[in-house]
Amino acid sequence: KKRKADGGGRPEGSNKRAKGKKQWGMPRKEAAEGRGIHPGDVGIWATCAMKKEAKSVADLRDLFSEYASKLYGVDPANAAAENGGTDDEADIEAEISKELEDIRKPDKNPLFVSRKLDTQCLLFFRTRQPLDPVSFVRSICQDAADGVEQKRCRFVKRLTPITAIDKATERGLDEVAQQVLAPHFHGPDRAGKKFAIRTNIRNNKEFTRDQVIKSVAAAVGPGHTVDLSGYDLLILVEIYKNICGMSVVSPDFDRLKRFNLAEL
Repeated sequence: KKRKADGGGRPEGSNKRAKGKKQWGMPRKEAAEGRGIHPGDVGIWATCAMKKEAKSVADLRDLFSEYASKLYGVDPANAAAENGGTDDEADIEAEISKELEDIRKPDKNPLFVSRKLDTQCLLFFRTRQPLDPVSFVRSICQDAADGVEQKRCRFVKRLTPITAIDKATERGLDEVAQQVLAPHFHGPDRAGKKFAIRTNIRNNKEFTRDQVIKSVAAAVGPGHTVDLSGYDLLILVEIYKNICGMSVVSPDFDRLKRFNLAEL
């Protein structure tokens, strides 16, 4: 009764925690930034079989390491080693360990790193120079078309290179278009190109396909014509939640099964 009358016996304003109790802080900024996709990122989208996301991330990391060494002479020491297993639970544990390792060592700057997404069958790898996503993906798919079997990628389907990413707003889409399209369509030596536009919109209700095509076509500018089957250049537009990305690929995109490794 005396303690109750005195206000509980603890001095007013005291914020001391009980002895032996752990104080939990807010997540580190580096950890938060290590997840998801952000404006300014460059990379490669990938689709895979359902519930095979962790396995596909590990397989693609090995495949990308092999081609990074082959094409750029880069030592893929930062990539995860192949474990040879097929157990999804083990793959998930390995992927979690890799993410924790990336968070604990923020000074690491690997050539590519997977981003955590909450959408099934969808993966994203952020890349950095000297890796060019378009030529990198094309080399992998051309080898697959030539009969080089990618044994590790049993569950991987389509790869989509992305040259630039910004927020999924009208302004963001326009800025990405100006950045990506200028080297291919703008300038006196770039006139008379035949082009086509293909869009992919996921988990976003702000944009429609027709709206995106109209905006991108306007950014291409005058002096060029639309040709859906006999194009010189194909513009790929990927919109996912609150980000949008774009790239320009060559006419062999359809010959290479739209960069679908499973079909190749």
